Amino acid sequence: MLRVRCLRGGSRGAEAAHYIGSRLRGVFTGWVQRTFQSTQAAAASQNTCAADDKATRPVPKDCLVCSYNEWDPLEEVIVGRAENACVPPFSVEVKANTYEKYWGFYQKFGGHSFPKDHLKKAIAEIEEMCNILKGEGVIVKRPDPIDWSVKYKTPDFESTGMYAAMPRDILLVVGNEIIEAPMAWRARFFEYRAYRRLIKDYFNSGAKWTTAPKPTMADELYDQNYPIHSVEDRHKLAAQGKFVTTEFEPCFDAADFIRAGRDIFVQRSQVTNCMGIEWMRRHLAPDYRVHVISFKDPNPMHIDATFNIIGPGLVLSNPDRPCHQIELFKKAGWTVIQPPVPLIPDDHPLWMSSKWLSMNVLMLDEKRVMVDANETSIQKMFEKLGISTIKVNIRHANSLGGGFHCWTCDIRRRGTLQSYFD
Repeated sequence: MLRVRCLRGGSRGAEAAHYIGSRLRGVFTGWVQRTFQSTQAAAASQNTCAADDKATRPVPKDCLVCSYNEWDPLEEVIVGRAENACVPPFSVEVKANTYEKYWGFYQKFGGHSFPKDHLKKAIAEIEEMCNILKGEGVIVKRPDPIDWSVKYKTPDFESTGMYAAMPRDILLVVGNEIIEAPMAWRARFFEYRAYRRLIKDYFNSGAKWTTAPKPTMADELYDQNYPIHSVEDRHKLAAQGKFVTTEFEPCFDAADFIRAGRDIFVQRSQVTNCMGIEWMRRHLAPDYRVHVISFKDPNPMHIDATFNIIGPGLVLSNPDRPCHQIELFKKAGWTVIQPPVPLIPDDHPLWMSSKWLSMNVLMLDEKRVMVDANETSIQKMFEKLGISTIKVNIRHANSLGGGFHCWTCDIRRRGTLQSYFD
């Protein structure tokens, strides 16, 4: 404590004032120096973004992420994993997206592994698919293996996981942006974790990274009494615009969207609600236009086995699920092709999908397509169109719910943003 005896007037008062001032200046100067030094030390020990404000820089030209449509030359792709895949618990949203003949399978195996022998064959098929893609000059990336049998609990529900087999379901690439879908099945709530390592790498290369609002998946998101005991029930409800997901909060799967440059098409389905579509519309505006299209589909879930755009002005339209807005494409001069009836046998298990995975193809460019080796009819269709077929057998992988388009997410295609409907 500084104590000074101050006398009124005279030189002693002046000396005291001078002494106090000099001591205070010294204390203040020392404090400033110490603060500056400690700030310098903290800055030196951390990688701060203040010195190099990368957030305000434009996306670098060598950004690894760039894809505007489904057909430009494919350069890099994520291919899913069947490892550790688990059957989702038989909840109301799973029941609404599966057929009655498989409900006993879900009731028996929900929360446990898919049949081991079947899974082993699916893993081998996807490994071969990756090798063929690499042979075609495509860079292949894979999500991380995760134990999907682990039970988790949120304030609103509990579940086990499912898999990281279908990156198309959870990731949508629009230009240089990766959008993580919020999903609608409780078993897929944490599916994004398998892709986070890859997405961080793409973000560090300059890509944009957006995560859509994560739904709570509380009971209010689902119609708990959704009546779907027959195909007739399903057709009637879909025609009325009634689905198992409500409008309680936004939800969508990325696979309900399909891209054609500035125009992106989406269906309202069992996993994608109107709030989710509206979120995407606002998020992508004004550079992109989101159009809602619908189909005569008793079990709408994911658009790419119903309506698959395969080239500029060229679309595959499922003859069993006609598009109600098909004139939009015809008036724009598009060619609408109905693929042939699939050849997959009736006794082959398709636990989460229909036979029409035959049209769920992956375009490597406008003149090359990856197609099921067993589906000779659609191979001939492509050959008549002047498109070379790359034949791969993924019949056991199909059982997990997807074809080539589902099992992949194209990260980079060599092309530019264009409009095909102006």
